[in-house]
Amino acid sequence: MELRQMEVVVAVAEEGGFTAAARRLHLVQSAVSGTVRGLEQELGVRLFDRTTHRVALTSAGEVFVVAARTALRAAEQARQVVDAVRGQLRGTITVGIMQGVWAGLHGALAALRAEHPAVVVRLRQAAVADIRQALRDGSVDLAVVALDRQQQRGLVTRLLAREEMVLVASPSRVFAEADWVSFAEVAELPMVDFTPGWAIRYAVDRAFRAALVERGTTFEVNDIVAASELVRHDLGVCVMPTSIAARFPDLAVRRFTEHAPSWDVMVARPGGQESAAVAALLRHIT
Repeated sequence: MELRQMEVVVAVAEEGGFTAAARRLHLVQSAVSGTVRGLEQELGVRLFDRTTHRVALTSAGEVFVVAARTALRAAEQARQVVDAVRGQLRGTITVGIMQGVWAGLHGALAALRAEHPAVVVRLRQAAVADIRQALRDGSVDLAVVALDRQQQRGLVTRLLAREEMVLVASPSRVFAEADWVSFAEVAELPMVDFTPGWAIRYAVDRAFRAALVERGTTFEVNDIVAASELVRHDLGVCVMPTSIAARFPDLAVRRFTEHAPSWDVMVARPGGQESAAVAALLRHIT
């Protein structure tokens, strides 16, 4: 069994198909398919269930991919150790990010690029639930993400920012007070919510439960700009972190009278020794 075979299987699993994996690896599809078939024959098991419309890991494939990622990380770390001795740093880092959250990351990426231009960074945008799973299974090396205390279990985390959330509304919408709003008042309004699994949705749901106020959802979106457009046309109101709300200065902002939703943005990584490239990026994230 070769590392290249493992790399191909991991690529097919992560990309969800042979064609996409071939594009990622800069190979022809037949080479990817042949590599997987050869490895399946060598192992005596099917790693993927193949249908006309989809490719999915078998139970054996799921176990294999976890072990393959571990082996590939170990090989990458070995190469990086040798490069570091030679005064060079190479490798690939996969970074998970939530939509709209870049706390400490822009400057860190620029500094890493200046210091180690041979390091490749892959940015993977996803919901917080998917990012946490990716950290656990090793498909993401580190993430800038908002996690509550329970979601941090099993991960190494460092707090970057603690932020209050606010209500965003159309300027034409009338409220009882000029700058403040209560949970009870918001519950009576049409709500623009983010998809379950998003960190914002977790925080908002938790805050309403703590306030003992029930609410409904009028629109559910998975895009911050789409949410702002619905609010701009007065189709609903939306709860957002202050930094994200600031991107839409034409919208009205109201703070909560008490117990405002909030989130903690942090850099998170799996436990254990990180690679030299990951360590270099972590040094620049502040």
